[in-house]
Amino acid sequence: MEPLAEDAARPWTEPGIYEVAPGVYRIPLPLPNDGLRAVNVYAITDGTELVMIDSGWALDEARDGLQAALKGIGAELGDISQFLVTHVHRDHYTQAVALRREFGNRIALGERERTTLEIIANPASGPMNSQLQLLTEAGAEPIVRTLHELFGGMRNTEVELWEKPDEWLTPGRRTVLGSRALDVVHTPGHTEGHVVFDDGAAGLMFTGDHVLPHITPSIGFQAELVPLPLRDFLDSLRLVRGMPDRRMLPAHGVVSPSVHVRIDELLAHHEDRLARTAETVADGASTAYEAAGKLGWTRRKRKLDELDTFNQMLAVTETKAHLDLLAYQGKLTMSEVDGVRHYAVA
Repeated sequence: MEPLAEDAARPWTEPGIYEVAPGVYRIPLPLPNDGLRAVNVYAITDGTELVMIDSGWALDEARDGLQAALKGIGAELGDISQFLVTHVHRDHYTQAVALRREFGNRIALGERERTTLEIIANPASGPMNSQLQLLTEAGAEPIVRTLHELFGGMRNTEVELWEKPDEWLTPGRRTVLGSRALDVVHTPGHTEGHVVFDDGAAGLMFTGDHVLPHITPSIGFQAELVPLPLRDFLDSLRLVRGMPDRRMLPAHGVVSPSVHVRIDELLAHHEDRLARTAETVADGASTAYEAAGKLGWTRRKRKLDELDTFNQMLAVTETKAHLDLLAYQGKLTMSEVDGVRHYAVA
């Protein structure tokens, strides 16, 4: 498998190894039953040492894909000295854990992912416990019932995939490959401990799920519950927007010429979404579940009940994040009755 030049005309999910810049390669790895279809991991090498940004999901086909791709640059899985992981979601973290057991590679993860990792590594933790709490606050009883039917009584059976990293990353500059420096930038929102890696000398930024070219990342889908995840996400976007512009190397989607351009689009999108969400309350919605039912979803503007249960959950929790931010800004009032949050025009 020889490296290919990065080509926007080629489907970004097509397996292979793509040269993004000298010594930097994009490798799309498969995801199971996922609308995103693939995750981009990135190999950085100086010809003797190899560092990876993210690792992929711990699946046989992802391992085989990574192994085949690395052969294109004369490398093996055991040559990876370390994985720098943007956040603790399964499609970014778990293959690093599996490969560390086999080859001894080191793993580094954002320090503020510590609590989330402790929760999901606990064998007593049930799947989606945090999301069930959010959905209850959102008044989404039908979705809660369905999720209880699907997951009620289940426990975490994959504790081994959630081992601790060798290093907890804190913001600041770190040297990789001898002379190459990356700035670790804390960007909470998608997860509490999400980080991006800024390669200023090469004009590149590895944006993980913080800045994606075609979609806005989910807000609120994490084990550690935080009060205002949308506020954190928007603040993180503005933080990165204040940095010098870079070529965007995202975890899902095509490599794009400008991080700034996409951030401007995301900020405008959420400004519009906040306005539309406030309008649903003015039109009579009282809970996040009711508001989500009045909004359109995906580019096709689908109704909430047209989505599958998982995406209904994401839609309602994201709506709740918008409503909570509007209440924090004083544009709505919020009260709680029997564990359900209700919103009204201020």
